[in-house]
Amino acid sequence: MAKVGIFFIKLLALLSILFSLIPLMTAEEWYVRVFDFPRLQVFFLALASLLLYYIFIFHKRKRGWLLLSALIGVMVYQSYNIYPYTFLAPQQVEYSEEWEPEPPAQLSVLVANVLMHNHDYRQFLALVGSQEADMVLTLESDSIWEEQLASLEADYPYTIKIPKSNTYGMHLYSKLPLRNTKIMYWLDRDIPSLKTYVQLRNGRWVEFHGVHPKPPVPGEAGNSRRRDAEIVIIANRVAKSEYPVVVAGDFNDVAWSKTTRLFLQVSGLLDPRIGRGFYNTFHANYPLFRWPLDHVFVSPHFKLLEMQVLPGIGSDHFPVYINLSFEPGEKGEQPVVAPEEDTAEEATQTIKEGIEDAKKPEDDTTGLE
Repeated sequence: MAKVGIFFIKLLALLSILFSLIPLMTAEEWYVRVFDFPRLQVFFLALASLLLYYIFIFHKRKRGWLLLSALIGVMVYQSYNIYPYTFLAPQQVEYSEEWEPEPPAQLSVLVANVLMHNHDYRQFLALVGSQEADMVLTLESDSIWEEQLASLEADYPYTIKIPKSNTYGMHLYSKLPLRNTKIMYWLDRDIPSLKTYVQLRNGRWVEFHGVHPKPPVPGEAGNSRRRDAEIVIIANRVAKSEYPVVVAGDFNDVAWSKTTRLFLQVSGLLDPRIGRGFYNTFHANYPLFRWPLDHVFVSPHFKLLEMQVLPGIGSDHFPVYINLSFEPGEKGEQPVVAPEEDTAEEATQTIKEGIEDAKKPEDDTTGLE
């Protein structure tokens, strides 16, 4: 039994090291990029391995010191990745200083990947009713979900409906007027994203994007090239906008990934979670394996009133709710993420690789629109 225990402890240690080294590879294959997700889990795996090894095995030999140093290195590296999403880091989007902000200057959004095969429609409708958000963005919503959510239109008269049976449907319900709506299929014929403009109650127009690219997992996509390219394409478009911007959706990518950091550098948007917490939304059924896949990014025109992960709705994702205060006069107080020297080159290469992947003859896809 002692030998089994020693083997188990060493195995945990080696796995924590391996899981930290794999995502350092530049390959976009799913079996590499999937290790971008469990940063916090790998940190605690390394911590547990270190404590167990030190208590039960360590004998102050060179090999022992080397393994302890490697585990400490893993913890430092993973801490570096997740640090911005802890309360220890400075907040990127400041809280509004208006104790009672005027409603005309607010915009609240509820984002929910409802899970297409989920039939708890009433639970979701009840949640929408309790939050009273200005906008509700649903992902994975098909024609059946569209029919079940029809009652929302009494309070949300402005809608964008993209029902699909491939788990990439998207619906937007808004209490506020919309205009100039466009549905884009950037790299896949059946994977939509939407762009529209929403009018705040004070008359100002805000550019809004709904996003849901394919994840790099078996059965969906063999690599992350198209997902990454779509994210960066939207970042490029946002960077050229003359409007305040909100981008929301299920990115199928974690907040601390290389691609999400590139998105922030290219777009000039801010992440309200930085300095506040992880806001994990997936997987709703496995508490030990959760990470932030559903995002809301905002331009510096906005400050935060409230953000929270909402209770489950029968989906594998938790919905996320955010209430923003439109304060364009304070825009200069919130510095954006500074682009690195090679940001433009990296963005161009990411888009190029995604387009090339979409043109593979075995795939029935459209080109860049």
